[in-house]
Order: sequence, then C-alpha cells, then structure tokens
Amino acid sequence: MKTAIIYSTPTCTYCKAAKDYFNKNKVAFTEYNVASDEMRRKEMVDKTGQLGVPVIVIGDKTIVGFDEGAIAAALGK
Repeated sequence: MKTAIIYSTPTCTYCKAAKDYFNKNKVAFTEYNVASDEMRRKEMVDKTGQLGVPVIVIGDKTIVGFDEGAIAAALGK
C-alpha cells in the first residue's frame, strides 16, 4: 500500500481536507508542518518552486493543492 507525505500548515483548509481524505481512505501519511519546520519548507519549495500548501507526495507523483482525482490516481484507486 502506498503512503503519502503532506507538507502543510495548521491553518490550511485544503491541508485538513487532504488529511481527512487520507484518514477516510485509510492511507498512511507523514505530515510536515512547513509553518514551523524550515528544513521541510525549503524541501517543499525545492520540489515545487512555490510556497502553496498542501504539497502531497505519493510515490514519484507530486500534487500541489488538494486534488482528489490526482490523489486517487497516484494511490492507484
């Protein structure tokens, strides 16, 4: 089963929606709070070139924003 990494901030509505989606669909995920973790924030910007959250990484796919269809496709659902 694939796992996800989510770069998020505590106040981000779309980040919460993505985490709710993962929980509802029993997808294991690791969350990085880029509001307080400078190293992970730099890592996220290096991957995407921007500061928008959420950034979701599943396998070799990087998804910017909460795109349920893209997340489901990356998970093979």
